[in-house]
Amino acid sequence: MSNRYKTGEKVPENGTYEFDGLADTNGNGTPTEDEKHVSLESGETFPPLRSSKEAAYWKKSN
Repeated sequence: MSNRYKTGEKVPENGTYEFDGLADTNGNGTPTEDEKHVSLESGETFPPLRSSKEAAYWKKSN
């Protein structure tokens, strides 16, 4: 099981996830401080960055 998740994938377990890079290397989006961490529940979908709508990678915060 990977510990890096992409926008659109299902959240495997409840928790706080942190921004871990843009999924599109041509993207220019930079997350705001508010969107660097998101609280998600199992079964939800990993979101894009709210400010730029770009796909992102997420990893579970420790």
